[in-house]
Amino acid sequence: MANERLREALLAKELAPDQLAEKLAVDPKTVERWITKGRTPYAKYRHRIAAMLGQTESYLWPDAYSEDAKAEISGSEIIKVYPHRNAVPADLWDRLLDQATTHVDMLVYVGMFMTEKPNLLNQLRAKADAGASIRLLFGDRDAPAVVQRSVDEGIGERTIPAKIDHALAHFRPLNDAPGIDIRTHGTVLYNSIFRFDDEMIVNPHVYGKIAAHAPAMHLRRLSAGDLFTTYADSFTAVWENATPCKWED
Repeated sequence: MANERLREALLAKELAPDQLAEKLAVDPKTVERWITKGRTPYAKYRHRIAAMLGQTESYLWPDAYSEDAKAEISGSEIIKVYPHRNAVPADLWDRLLDQATTHVDMLVYVGMFMTEKPNLLNQLRAKADAGASIRLLFGDRDAPAVVQRSVDEGIGERTIPAKIDHALAHFRPLNDAPGIDIRTHGTVLYNSIFRFDDEMIVNPHVYGKIAAHAPAMHLRRLSAGDLFTTYADSFTAVWENATPCKWED
């Protein structure tokens, strides 16, 4: 069976099979067999191909690893677990943002703590100017899920919507900045997600606790892992159903 995932990934990168063969120093017919016959490359090639195509090995060759091996590799994607999001060191947030060159994604309802970074807007604008994709997702202030979260946290049904207004006002100067897209969503937010290239902070939400008091995980993407990709896919699912931000005059 043909490997359509590999074929599509090559097309997306505008990379022909013979060009891939040249980069890997293998016979072009070998690459053709990987694509048309679904042959699985040796591990040393899988890692290089996945890196070149910006995909994971587990996506391109889902049968290359046993379930036990996948679980072990995915566990290795967890760098550290913090008992509370506000225990994540400030210098870690700074490093992740400073080093990001291709992706900065944020999925929150409010994310008010991010507004405390004095130069954040200028940093995001500079990264977008340099070619990075900046995607910011905030809660829809009137969505039932947002209002319910505010009630669940015991802070009153309009508190989180009011915080969203504050956060959007802060990020409004980025409106229409090339490379920066800001949207709102009304999904039930199981996790806040902060992605910086191939590293990520995931903040799972806990009933009755504000986000700052819930745990946080620092993840780093591994080519053969599934954990980072699971959260990246979750971000994409919310993003694709979100609405471009409507700014109040």
